[in-house]
Amino acid sequence: MYNKTIKDWSANDRPREKFIGKGALALSDTELLAILIRSGTQDRSALVVARDVMALADDNLSLLAKLQMKDLLTIKGVGNAKAITLLSALELGRRRRLSEAEGKSVITMSSDVFTLMKPLVEDLQTEQFWVVYLNNANKVLAKQKASEGGMTATIVDVRLVLKRALEVNATAIILCHNHPSGVSSPSHADVSLTNKIKKAAQCMDIQVLDHLIITDHSYFSFADEGRM
Repeated sequence: MYNKTIKDWSANDRPREKFIGKGALALSDTELLAILIRSGTQDRSALVVARDVMALADDNLSLLAKLQMKDLLTIKGVGNAKAITLLSALELGRRRRLSEAEGKSVITMSSDVFTLMKPLVEDLQTEQFWVVYLNNANKVLAKQKASEGGMTATIVDVRLVLKRALEVNATAIILCHNHPSGVSSPSHADVSLTNKIKKAAQCMDIQVLDHLIITDHSYFSFADEGRM
């Protein structure tokens, strides 16, 4: 099969024909990628190229979403056009998850915040610190990235966090940042920053309801753990 192009295969084995005849669920992740890749090289089919893409991500879709254009370009048969197509498909998936999360505009528990913020920070290689601004009914008024740093830390200007709260007339805020390491436990710096923002917000009658640390598959909530 490796020496054949997709056109040489049985119609039942071709990803596009299989999609038409059996539906998307019948296709593997690699076959779906092959459809996006469309064509291979003279001696390598689109499916073989797709297999290389999946291998680069350890056959893990979460890791695939973290790949950058420079990573994809290391694969034989992937040029700028194919790399852009793959990255665009991944971005559409992320935006779909984000739009679904934004449909729930009232925060009632930490899992609501996780659902809202995960699409924004789950695949990042560096830390980002976000603030969710709420009114008295816990309805989301705005969310804003307060800072972006390295792989292990980010610096937050507390004045800018509270300035935005006044601009949108927020009565409460929820802090949120990601840990690219995959470890959701708070660091000493996370605890210190939480207390610093909480103390400053109290002077302005603004509540800090929670601080979530998000990884790709889990989160830590200061409020759930009784640390607010």
